[in-house]
Amino acid sequence: MTALTGRTILAVFAHPDDESIACGGTLARAADAGARVVLMCASHGTLGSVSDTLLLVDGDLSATRAQELSAAACALGLSEVELLDHADGYLRWNAPAFDDDLITALRRYRPDAVITFDTDGLYWHGDHIGVHERTTGAVAALGGAAPPLYYVTMPHGAMRGLVESARARVGPLADNTFWGIVPDAFGSASEPPTFTVDVRDWVDQKLTAIRCHRTQVGPRSPFAMIDGADARRWLGLELFRRSQLEASGPDLLESLAERAANS
Repeated sequence: MTALTGRTILAVFAHPDDESIACGGTLARAADAGARVVLMCASHGTLGSVSDTLLLVDGDLSATRAQELSAAACALGLSEVELLDHADGYLRWNAPAFDDDLITALRRYRPDAVITFDTDGLYWHGDHIGVHERTTGAVAALGGAAPPLYYVTMPHGAMRGLVESARARVGPLADNTFWGIVPDAFGSASEPPTFTVDVRDWVDQKLTAIRCHRTQVGPRSPFAMIDGADARRWLGLELFRRSQLEASGPDLLESLAERAANS
């Protein structure tokens, strides 16, 4: 598909791995459709858990997560990655320079669409909510010249299904959570989506990208224990809500949803 040739999508997230888990399938699908997909990641995620300290490059989690993000972006077919170094854990309340970075990126890339977290931050993560708020503010500052802004969330119950599928394949799990977050927290309080993008044909890329974040997704993670059929079932639909901000330009993500419905 080349339906999005000449279009630019800017995806803004907080930590390495957010992009792959939240909407890796849509990013890969858009790239395959010809879009220039640019990822802006606000921090190196240095407060993240480490599945195995032997994975760290010279004991440096920051450098390791940067390498993991680069590998994930390659798996998804992204055009560019802009990895910033704002303090992990402070993106909502104490990262004033991030606002300037967002404005600069909007001016540099002139995206035809922007993707970020919805109000719930997937599971009420403070950094995620901060990225939602700051990205919304930066896009709103463009007024009528703003591109369409899309908020991504997750189907409620999908992460629970992922855990149960992993358990069915390998037996009792050492950890039934995701980094200590109960599966039912994901998508539990999100706004109703306005459309769904079918990414089942891109789930292999999405799962590969998720697994590139090895310090976060170790061998005991449910992500590591599911097969392709389970992944298509639980990771194959990505939910979006278009912001009510005034915007110019085409309905890029909606066009992918329409193609999914008509395919």
